[in-house]
Amino acid sequence: MRAVIATGFNTAPKLAELAVPEPGPGEVLVRIAAAGVNPFDWKVVEGALRGQVEHAFPMIMGSDGAGVVELVGSDVDRFVPGDRVFGQFMDIERGHGSYAEYAIAPAEGKLAPVPRNLPLDLAAALPTAGAAAQTFLTGTEVKAGQTLLVNGASGGVGQIAVQLAAAKGAHVIATAPSDVVELLRELGAEEVVDFVLAPTDEQVRTAHPDGLDAVIDLVSGPEQAEQVAALLKPGGVIVSSNTALDEAALREKGLRGRNMYADANPSVLENLAEAVRAGDLKVRIDHRASLSRAVRALERIRAGESRGKTVLEIQDL
Repeated sequence: MRAVIATGFNTAPKLAELAVPEPGPGEVLVRIAAAGVNPFDWKVVEGALRGQVEHAFPMIMGSDGAGVVELVGSDVDRFVPGDRVFGQFMDIERGHGSYAEYAIAPAEGKLAPVPRNLPLDLAAALPTAGAAAQTFLTGTEVKAGQTLLVNGASGGVGQIAVQLAAAKGAHVIATAPSDVVELLRELGAEEVVDFVLAPTDEQVRTAHPDGLDAVIDLVSGPEQAEQVAALLKPGGVIVSSNTALDEAALREKGLRGRNMYADANPSVLENLAEAVRAGDLKVRIDHRASLSRAVRALERIRAGESRGKTVLEIQDL
């Protein structure tokens, strides 16, 4: 099978031919139709989890994917061959991932069925971005009528977070470049801050001198996150996707900080997929690429060119 692999930390991804893996007990082999591309996919190769877990190289890149069950291992009764499924396939310790024509995943805990009439490419775009947006929003505890800043709203996670927060009745402020302002307004943002014009914290503080109730920060490093956290009211909460917060230091200032990761459990995945199928949640795929163009697709996201989700179209199913 064809797969995009990394041969070690900080090595350039490349297309390779590998043997099709065999599902073990409790596992399913999925023929992949599409794979969603996420920043974490290359951060793993850069060593984001180095020293925390063992890494098997060569490593197939990618976490998110959708396709059709090809084979099931022993002790699997949740899925059968022919079922359409989506979820997360990254297994760093075994070198498994979703940028491949076939991928292995546990039948329990990582996968969910794809609803009828939901295209597989949309399903592939959902797991990490959708679950992250849901997890982060829950972490803010934001309520109807409160003000939430989504810092870094132009990508897949941000766009979904804006929609979920607006559906809760929050007053959503989104940061994004000018070319996605109208889209974010359509998705539910009541204000859009163009960070190209002036620093985000300066613009938001001018518009909201009394402070914000909550922040979902998808882009800041430690120094920038501290500046964004200063926009909060006393008791306000900031959630970081980049492990950028000093939670103890924020507590000393009367603020709450939470470094969080996506919880893409099957229940969350099923709810997200059904919301997309029903038209209640919009997922914008702004770039599609073949498996052979995966490296360029990664470079595009790293250069800040993404305005939604990037999906690798691997095979027609």
